[in-house]
Amino acid sequence: MTYTTYYESPIGSLEIKGTEEAITSILFSENCNAVKDDTPILRECYNQIDEYFKGLRKEFTFKYMTNGTAFQNKVWAELARVPYGETVSYKEIATSIENAKAIRAVGATNGRNRLMIVIPCHRIIGSNGGLTGYAGGLWRKEWLLQHEGSFRE
Repeated sequence: MTYTTYYESPIGSLEIKGTEEAITSILFSENCNAVKDDTPILRECYNQIDEYFKGLRKEFTFKYMTNGTAFQNKVWAELARVPYGETVSYKEIATSIENAKAIRAVGATNGRNRLMIVIPCHRIIGSNGGLTGYAGGLWRKEWLLQHEGSFRE
């Protein structure tokens, strides 16, 4: 069974979905008035997302799961290692997973990330240092990077 709740962030509503065991997606949504479920894992995720937006949390500890190919899961695991407030390029991610020619595949996988903010796809930039692609919109990517920069130690 899948459960859903919503978090009103400064950059829009986040729809949080999960099972009894783990969070399965955190995506921007326009459906914030829908019925909200209340389970321990949703509550923990909600609280940690709230702490993130208040500048009190830099890492997430609730259980989540990804659902992708072996390559996608490898990319998402590498994205999750990018430190708070820092950025890396798609090329750097491809190199770190020992597949330097997979830059476009890394970008495509980044775009399929269903765990926004927790798997920090907003921290991935172009090789030239420019902001490129973000499913939530480049303005949100820029906001998240500035937010993290203001709370970075």
